[in-house]
Amino acid sequence: MMKTKLYLAFISSLVMVSCGQDSKDGERTISSDVVSIDATASGKTATPGSAPMIAFAEAKHNFGKITQGEIVSYSYVFVNNGGSDLVISSAQGSCGCTVPDYPKGAIKAGAQGKVDVKFDSASKSGLVQKTVTLVTNCTPSTVVLTIEATVDVPEED
Repeated sequence: MMKTKLYLAFISSLVMVSCGQDSKDGERTISSDVVSIDATASGKTATPGSAPMIAFAEAKHNFGKITQGEIVSYSYVFVNNGGSDLVISSAQGSCGCTVPDYPKGAIKAGAQGKVDVKFDSASKSGLVQKTVTLVTNCTPSTVVLTIEATVDVPEED
């Protein structure tokens, strides 16, 4: 019984300590030191101007009119305009119908790359807008690419 009381007291104190202090408005705050990600692919802290920087020629593509069931694709071209290696750690489509393919290795400073996105319009109709979210070692760390299409449903005979 004594062990249980000590265990509960320990857990309670951990919870109280981990909650941190609230701001005067009652909102919790997070130190900017926790959020700052000034890293390069080498693991060294980036100095100003040396961090990777991803720049897309365009972040939105409209396929125009397509027929329901059609699978279309587009390549988003980017350049690493920064001073160190760029790494894309993940790419996630907003639904299973939007599938990205991205470079898995480091993209050198000044080098070009592409993110290929396939969109399957099966069971879609009308104006459709989907996104792909990339997570990188840049600041900011996320980039959102958007596709649009107007999906026509073929008339049945």
